[in-house]
Amino acid sequence: MGLSLPDDEDVVVRTPEEFLAMPDEYREIALKQMTVNTEGELSGGDDYVQVFLPLAPTAEERQVCAERAVEEYDHYKIGKRVLASVGVDTTYMERQTLAERNLFADQTLHTCTTWAERGIFSYIGEETAMIMIKEFSESSFKPWAEAVRTIILDEKIHIAHGARVCRGLAASEEGREQLQTALDRLWPTFVKIFGSPRSERAKLAVRFGLRRTTNGEACDLWRQRVIPRVKHLGLAVPE
Repeated sequence: MGLSLPDDEDVVVRTPEEFLAMPDEYREIALKQMTVNTEGELSGGDDYVQVFLPLAPTAEERQVCAERAVEEYDHYKIGKRVLASVGVDTTYMERQTLAERNLFADQTLHTCTTWAERGIFSYIGEETAMIMIKEFSESSFKPWAEAVRTIILDEKIHIAHGARVCRGLAASEEGREQLQTALDRLWPTFVKIFGSPRSERAKLAVRFGLRRTTNGEACDLWRQRVIPRVKHLGLAVPE
């Protein structure tokens, strides 16, 4: 189907059948959005097991990493079910290694080497995911909106754990130095997650009710939320 939607028409898509009957541009943007998020959840689980858990300084912290991994894998399964309902099979992702799955993505997030980076990843970096998931929870594709609402509480817990790690490290000068180094290295990657602020596709996503903000607006919102956290830790905000 090639026709577009009238500019003044509110979009509400309640079933997979209605989704499949939508114009090409709506389906393409929605499928890209859902696929990227679902793949990110699976990679997030791998990050907790393969990257963060080996860095954990205590058995308790290892357990927390394992628990967060279970949640991320569950989030992947949520996305997998929604995509399957519209004819998209994501099982190929499960056969890929973390490196293979992120071959064309920025590898910085998947090569954390310090516990400070692990803390910054969750406290500052996972807020990028929280912003987008909250937008998805209001998506015009209602099965997707309803599915991701169950993820929000888990993501809050992930961010809170990152906060605990960062605050513990920030209690000492050495820890603050480690956090600053971690923040300086990861910050540009967090910004890149939002994509180009001039993206026309993002504007269309807003027009179709698949998002509430453009890339630039979402990045600005993320900055508003995390910069006070950075300053509270006694760190400098990267340029």
